[in-house]
Amino acid sequence: MDDVVQQTDIKEYPLTWRGKVRDIYDLGDSLLFIASDRISAFDVVLPNGIPNKGKVLTAMSLFWFEYLKDVVDSHLITANIDEFPADLHKYRDQLEGRSMIVCKADRIDAECIVRGYISGSMWKELLQARKNGSNTVHGFDFPSDLQESQKLPETLFTPSSKADEGHDENISYQQLVDLLGEETAKLCQQKSLEVYTKAADYALTKGIIIADTKFEFGFKDGKFIIIDEVLSPDSSRFWPVDQYKVGVSQPSFDKQPIRDYLSTLDWNKQAPGPELPESVIMESAGKYLEAQKLLTGK
Repeated sequence: MDDVVQQTDIKEYPLTWRGKVRDIYDLGDSLLFIASDRISAFDVVLPNGIPNKGKVLTAMSLFWFEYLKDVVDSHLITANIDEFPADLHKYRDQLEGRSMIVCKADRIDAECIVRGYISGSMWKELLQARKNGSNTVHGFDFPSDLQESQKLPETLFTPSSKADEGHDENISYQQLVDLLGEETAKLCQQKSLEVYTKAADYALTKGIIIADTKFEFGFKDGKFIIIDEVLSPDSSRFWPVDQYKVGVSQPSFDKQPIRDYLSTLDWNKQAPGPELPESVIMESAGKYLEAQKLLTGK
């Protein structure tokens, strides 16, 4: 697939980070964020990319940065390549639609997770707690009759530690206070809940349930801002409203087709990952594009 960008090579600037999806270059007083088409599963980057995935992630973050700016400012400077430094223009084929220049911020070392519905790791932890006769997870008391994928009685802020490699670990709010200080922890909690509530209410009108999501924040010249990506299929669980059913796992607008395929293989979930069939790649690409179209209209 010739239109897939798996890795970028910008020679004029140092590469400071190559993650599961993003390549980040240091421009001096700012950063160049590039969303590749790489796809990972079980913390392993797979050999195949997903066409347009990086463009979808970038377009959705840009949409949300604008939509949520009255709640919290973002690190975005520009996503218009014509406004990029002149020596980047020759890389237009690598950068068009999948890159942005952002300010350098002092990153807050915590993942700010918000859950409106019970799913994923929190549901698994609740099931484990119930085996031990409890309905309490990380200090939260859940109804004894709560079912998988059900809307929570109240939206929860459930932070985790920030690990550059390996898995983040769920922590309590008090642990977040111990880590960041009370004022910063409170800002993280307050803004996370405000952003989620505004975005989730909007998404419902477009046929999407945002079950949960994660945010990253930082400080720029003392100002609290949102950084990295926002409310994309990679950072959030998006469910179609018209297929929502309490008590079961939900279909989602993300790499679920890839996870489903991998679960049929005898793979030890260690690198290198297996090659993906084209049908699975295209099905997943369609999910990303559908989420973008529903939420942004584009």
